[in-house]
Amino acid sequence: MNPTQEASAGGQAAVSNNEFLTFTLGKEEYGIDILRVQEIRGYDAVTAIANTPPFIKGVVNLRGVIVPIVDMRIKFNLGNVEYNQFTVVIILNLAHRVVGMVVDGVSDVITLTSEQIKAAPEFGSALDTQYINGLGAVDQRMIILIDIERLMSSRDMDLIDSVAA
Repeated sequence: MNPTQEASAGGQAAVSNNEFLTFTLGKEEYGIDILRVQEIRGYDAVTAIANTPPFIKGVVNLRGVIVPIVDMRIKFNLGNVEYNQFTVVIILNLAHRVVGMVVDGVSDVITLTSEQIKAAPEFGSALDTQYINGLGAVDQRMIILIDIERLMSSRDMDLIDSVAA
């Protein structure tokens, strides 16, 4: 029996790893697979790249690696973007590519059991849930679990490949 099956007491687990880095965007809390996180940094100025979508803020030089920076508030259409002392960049390592994502703040690293992970609700065509792995329930909190690799490799984010190259 593999660890995922043990955690779910014989049932199917929603994801292969149940440890998540949680972060906030506006009033909502999100979680991503901790194994995708390389580091967390404060928000610094970025070098803008012409003709990129609004959610791509630009690039930074991270120890010799040019890293595209995606602002998740803009990507998720969450209204005005204000940068303050809590704004951070989560540096991700996805499929041998390094990408940064700007979030309002990092909350915690949590471990969820399979019982705490619920399937993403179906909204039909009104809402795109293809990037949501599920919803994590912790005490009175609901955490939206994002499939960050699927989101970053989606068709509208494909520009990251050409920026990172």
